[in-house]
Amino acid sequence: MTAKMAAGNGFIAALDQSGGSTPKALRGYGVSDDEWSGDDEMFGKIHEMRSRIITSPSFANGKVIGAILFEKTMDGTVAGKPTPQALIDRGIVTFIKIDKGLEDTADGVQLMKPMPGLDALLARAKSLGVFGTKERSVIHEANPAGIAAAVAQQFEVGRHVIEQGMMPILEPEYTITAADRAEGEKILKAEILKNLDALPDGEQVMLKLSIPVQANLYAELIAHPKVLAVVALSGGYSTDEACEKLAQNKGMIASFSRGLLQDLRAQQSDDEFDATLGAAIDQIYAASVA
Repeated sequence: MTAKMAAGNGFIAALDQSGGSTPKALRGYGVSDDEWSGDDEMFGKIHEMRSRIITSPSFANGKVIGAILFEKTMDGTVAGKPTPQALIDRGIVTFIKIDKGLEDTADGVQLMKPMPGLDALLARAKSLGVFGTKERSVIHEANPAGIAAAVAQQFEVGRHVIEQGMMPILEPEYTITAADRAEGEKILKAEILKNLDALPDGEQVMLKLSIPVQANLYAELIAHPKVLAVVALSGGYSTDEACEKLAQNKGMIASFSRGLLQDLRAQQSDDEFDATLGAAIDQIYAASVA
């Protein structure tokens, strides 16, 4: 799994929409709010969508090398198997989203909320064959103190994940609409490098970052011996926009959610669904290996 991530010959599918973002994801998929009632039915509907994606022929064409799962998805089944095993059987490395959402904005960033029960979640995930984790905080402005705090928190949690024998994906997302993003991303890169240098030799993390304003800004991170891979979030860009920008950043691969799923609909026939998914996979793969 480590070798597959290091080679980077493909991209990671982000299938980890959680409670707050699930209704929007379902609406985008063509499932209206009146088609479900309560959390159980809502999560049932989103699991149906994810199961359809995972079992589609195009999802196992070798271009998707990883998938990030929401906890309920991890605990569910696909085609009669635990979801992580169903993915592993298709040659796909699995990750679990571990953050519990975001704090209110302070110093221009939103830090992660506390994560009660993290050790139990990591143990359960590892027992299911899950390779790594993903945790997200958000940066809204080029505030040096805020960015430093966000990155420090990411690495603190990441070190704990490493101690439990798993690979952390650290995601300090920079809001793509921020007016000062070009300046802030340079501060972000410097803070990440500082924290990487403090990691013990032999330890590695993965990074999930917004596609930078300045192409190849993160080349130094991609080449860093303590970074297994740097992946890009689509951040609200359309598939076309995200792929165009990603292709300009050598060595950075996709970890898209909206960029992968935007044209899928519940009403499509299985053949239409697979053709639509396959077209998105081909486009995102091409941008990832450009």
